[in-house]
Amino acid sequence: MSDKTPIVPRVLKGFRDYPPEVMIPRERLIEIARRVYRSYGFSPIDTPALEYLDILTGKGSDETDKQMYRFQDHGDRWVGLRFDLTVPLARFAAQHINELGTPFKRYHIATVWRGESPQAGRFREFMQCDFDTIGTRCVAADIETALVIHDLLRAIGIQNFTIRLNNRMLLTGLLEKLGLAGRTGPVLRALDKLGKIGPEKVADEMTATAGTTPEQAREVLRLAEIGGTNDEVLCKVEPLVAGNATGEAGVGKLRETLSALAAVGVAEPFVKLDVSIARGLDYYTGTIFETFLNDLPEIGSICSGGRYDNLAELFTKQELPGIGASLGLDRLLAALEKLGLVEKVSTPAAVFIPYFDAARLHDYLRLAAGLRAAGIGVEVYPEAKKLGQQLKYADRRGFRLALIAGENEFAAGVCQVKNLLTGEKKDVPLAAEPTALIEEVRKILGATL
Repeated sequence: MSDKTPIVPRVLKGFRDYPPEVMIPRERLIEIARRVYRSYGFSPIDTPALEYLDILTGKGSDETDKQMYRFQDHGDRWVGLRFDLTVPLARFAAQHINELGTPFKRYHIATVWRGESPQAGRFREFMQCDFDTIGTRCVAADIETALVIHDLLRAIGIQNFTIRLNNRMLLTGLLEKLGLAGRTGPVLRALDKLGKIGPEKVADEMTATAGTTPEQAREVLRLAEIGGTNDEVLCKVEPLVAGNATGEAGVGKLRETLSALAAVGVAEPFVKLDVSIARGLDYYTGTIFETFLNDLPEIGSICSGGRYDNLAELFTKQELPGIGASLGLDRLLAALEKLGLVEKVSTPAAVFIPYFDAARLHDYLRLAAGLRAAGIGVEVYPEAKKLGQQLKYADRRGFRLALIAGENEFAAGVCQVKNLLTGEKKDVPLAAEPTALIEEVRKILGATL
């Protein structure tokens, strides 16, 4: 043994390890997201974690620029870790769109980094599950984005959620009417904090950072504080932006989006028009989405996004409008854990085979192979120990059932199938082709999944 003092094992603040009982449900969410995205025709891509710094800076907000991890690499180039997957997508599309063609629909599931203050469900390293459509301004892409969010959450098993919908063109139109067209960014960033700091402090921030008068700030807040049903909100918004082409176009797009969603069965309460949401990133230009769990609203939006028609133009003269959204995987997982909706298991296999007859290792391995060939996950214990010890291990790891066969069972040509959730046992015939055993295992797993 070395005489050196051991290094204290520790993890950086805002980062975390993922043990099996966390990683298994995390991978399940990723698999569901991948399946839903593919069902709409989105194709997978990947991009580097590191980008040239000028690719990333000035694309999100002053806050994201401050939070970005940046450094000089070994070639003395300034680089940054991506803070989201949308800016790398804009660079990717500008670089490859001639080969890809439009519309280009992609999904990207990968890690991003932001040096922000850690809090419940929010880390400095986290995974996003993005999907985007590049190359069309048509409202049909906006509608499809809302449908994907809806189908994704339903596929995960969440029923009580609300997709909050807005369009930045409403606020842009109002600001134009108020003579604040050049100050959209700071007004939006202040408005994005409405739910956190309240209207008075938002008004103060608008005055301080955007140079609004108190009267102008009140008009902006008047728009943001409109409530009611979706139809009522639209009726109240229209007079505020009347006479401004941008604002009127925003109202029209929202009306068309809500009408189409209702036509396919996605209406209130799943979709709620909320003109207070602004999304703090500067690149959004039109429709925006934030999705909240109604049973846990304090955790924040778990799936957000919107339309960004000008972002890719920073990298190319070609028009490449886009729209998409991102599932905040780790925030959602933290919420599901808090709601008690995450099953604590430490194994991805459902079936456990104890190895307690030292002379029967080959038989246990053949039994496991037959089940795996039928698509059933099986773990064989690696040591010949007492059955009781192995069953304790199985319970601790979260296996659904155990297949128990010792000298007596092999002599009788049977295998004991034990449901580890209920304790029920049943003898099932063993055979070279384990059809009966496979059927029994599937029957039990179907009842307990």
